[in-house]
Order: sequence, then structure tokens, then C-alpha cells
Amino acid sequence: MPSIPQLLIIFGIALLSIGIIMQFGSKYLPLGKLPGDFVIDKGNFKAYFPLATSIILSLLLTLIFFLYKILTK
Repeated sequence: MPSIPQLLIIFGIALLSIGIIMQFGSKYLPLGKLPGDFVIDKGNFKAYFPLATSIILSLLLTLIFFLYKILTK
């Protein structure tokens, strides 16, 4: 089992990668603007439900953790 510092480094690199992708890849990956992300805008009220984005991020994180588990055996 990896130690806590190794896990913190891995999570830090993952967060940095996600941040870079969101910053520079927003015109290629329209996360938050997918068909299936619902926006309700009525007067002073605005609600945003990123359903499709949540599903895609969940699948990507599942794949990353699955590959991590396989590669660290």
C-alpha cells in the first residue's frame, strides 16, 4: 500500500492535470456545456445541474483509479 505522502503527490498531480485541462482545453472539451447539463433561468433564480458533465467525470475518475489499482499491484 502506498504511503500517505505518495498518495498526496498523486492526488496533487491529478488535480493539477485537471486544472490545466480545464484552463486550456475548454474550447476542445466543453465540460459544463454538454447536452444533458440543465440550466433553469427564471428572473432572479438560476439553477445549474451538470448531469452529463458529472457522469463523464465520474467515468474518467473510475478509469483512472482502476488503472492506478492495476498498475500498483
